[in-house]
Amino acid sequence: MGDKRIYVTSVCSSGVHGFSKQTKDHIRLLTGLGVEGDAHMGVTVKHRSRVAADPTQPNLRQVHIIHEELFDELTEKGFSVAPGDMGENISTRGIDLLSLPQGTRLHIGVEAIVEVTGLRNPCKQIDDFQKGLLHAVLDRDADGGLVRKAGIMGIVLQGGLVQPDDAIQVELPPMPHIRLERV
Repeated sequence: MGDKRIYVTSVCSSGVHGFSKQTKDHIRLLTGLGVEGDAHMGVTVKHRSRVAADPTQPNLRQVHIIHEELFDELTEKGFSVAPGDMGENISTRGIDLLSLPQGTRLHIGVEAIVEVTGLRNPCKQIDDFQKGLLHAVLDRDADGGLVRKAGIMGIVLQGGLVQPDDAIQVELPPMPHIRLERV
C-alpha cells in the first residue's frame, strides 16, 4: 500500500435501524458481534432485508467502512454527504477499500481487527436520503461490470476501541486473492 498514511477519519453508530448514523468520539468493536450498541450488531444478520430472507444467516455485515475519498467525489458531483450519512461505522482515508480482496484484515488502532467480507450493496434508501445518490455510488468498469462504491463490510475478529486518527494496517490474505462481491 506504499508509504501513504492510512487512517480512520470518523466513527459512527446508531442503536436504531435508520439510514444514517451519528458521529461519535469513539466506538468499541466487539469480537464476533460488531459495533457495541449499533443496531447491526450481532452474530446473525441484522439488516432488515436480510432478516426477512433468513434471520439465521451469519452477520457478514457487522462493520460498514467507507473511504472518505468517496465523499470528496460525491461533493464534486453536487451531493452533500458527511460521515455517518450513508450508514457507515468507520470512514477512512488513504486506502482503496474497494480493491481489497476478500479476507483482508484491517488492523485498526491498538487492538481492533476487522476482516473484510464484501461490498456494501447500495439500495434505494440512498435515493430516499438524496435523490440521484444511488446512481452516483454505482459505476461501470472497463468491461461494463457493475462497480459498487458505497463501501465495504466486515466482521470483527478482535475487538477494541476505534477513534478518529487511528492508524490502519492492511494485512492481505494468502494468494490467490478473491475479488469482493456484495454481501
